Amino acid sequence: MNADVQNSNRKAELLSTVIEHVAIDQYDARPVIDAMRKMSFTSRDTARAADILSMAIEDPDCSPWLILAGSTSAGGCMHIYRDMVKYGMIDVVVATGASIVDMDFFEALGFKHYQAKSDVDDRDLRALYIDRIYDTYIDEEELQNCDGTIFDICEQLEPRPYSSREFIWEMGKWLAAGNAKKQGSLIQTAYEMGAPIFCPAFVDSSAGFGLVKHQVERRKAGKPYMTIDSVADFRELTEIKLAAGATGLFMVGGGVPKNFAQDTVVCAEILGHEVDMHKYAIQITVADVRDGACSSSTLKEACSWGKVDVTWEQMVFAEATTVVPLIASDAWHRGGWKTRKARGWAKLFA
Repeated sequence: MNADVQNSNRKAELLSTVIEHVAIDQYDARPVIDAMRKMSFTSRDTARAADILSMAIEDPDCSPWLILAGSTSAGGCMHIYRDMVKYGMIDVVVATGASIVDMDFFEALGFKHYQAKSDVDDRDLRALYIDRIYDTYIDEEELQNCDGTIFDICEQLEPRPYSSREFIWEMGKWLAAGNAKKQGSLIQTAYEMGAPIFCPAFVDSSAGFGLVKHQVERRKAGKPYMTIDSVADFRELTEIKLAAGATGLFMVGGGVPKNFAQDTVVCAEILGHEVDMHKYAIQITVADVRDGACSSSTLKEACSWGKVDVTWEQMVFAEATTVVPLIASDAWHRGGWKTRKARGWAKLFA
C-alpha cells in the first residue's frame, strides 16, 4: 500500500465520528434547573442565569442579544444558537468570525466537525491536513473550500465598504438562494428572521483569507474591491441599542464580542443620547479574573464603566457546553418566547 493511500485511510479513520449538535427542544431541562436552584456553587449560579434569561425573554420591553466567543458551536451547541434565533428568543448575534464562518457557514456548505481521537501527534494531524480545536477536528481541505466560497461571494458584490452585519446578510442571502447543503444554519436562519449578526473581528476567521485573496487579486488587476468597515459595525449595533431601549445579554465566553456589545451603551452616551445600561446580563466563562482580561472581567466590573446594570446579572464559571444546553432548554420550555415578537432589527438597515 503506497503512502498516499495509507494517509487517506488514516485521515478517514480520524474523521469518522461526527459531532452531533444538541437542540433545545430535544429534552426538557426544567427539572434539572429547578433542582440546581436549591443547590450551591455553580449549580445555583446556573439556575439563576436560566431565570435571568427567561426574565429577559418575558420582558416585553427587552431585546435579548446572544454574544458568542470560543468554539462551542463546533463542540455541539450550534443548533442551540440557531434555535434561539429561530424561536424569537434572541434578536441580535454578536460573535467571533470563527463561530460564524469556520463553524456555522462551514457546516452550511455540507462539511462536518469531528470528535478527536486521543493521543494523536499534532504533527501527524498537520501532515494529514487536519486542524484541531481541543478535542474537535476539522478537515483543512474543506476549510479552504470555505475560504474559497467567501472569495466567490466577495467577487459577486459591489466593490465598496460593508459592515460585517451587511456582509453576513449577503452570506445568508446566498445560502437561502439554494446554495446551502445543510438547511437551518444560524446564518440562514438569522437572515430569514431579520436578526442581524455582527462579527467585530470578522477577518480573524476563514472569511479573512477569502477577503484578502479578493483584495489582492483585484489590486493586481487594477480593480476596486470591497472592504469590511468595523466602524460601521459599532455604529450599527449602537443604533440597535438606541432603537431597542432595554436589552439583555446572554454571553458565552468573552473577548471582543463581549466588549463590543457592552460598549454600545457608552457609545450612545458619547453621541448625546440618554440610554439605559444593559438591563439583564449573563456571562458563562472559565477565564480567571485575576489577570484583568476582557474575557474574565465580571459583570459588576462592567457596571463601573456604565455598561451593565447589576440588578439582574449572573456570572457562571463553567465550561459552556456543560451549561448552555441546560439554560437554553429551560428558557425554551418555560415558553416566554411564545408571547414575544422578534424585533427583526435588520429592518433598520433596509
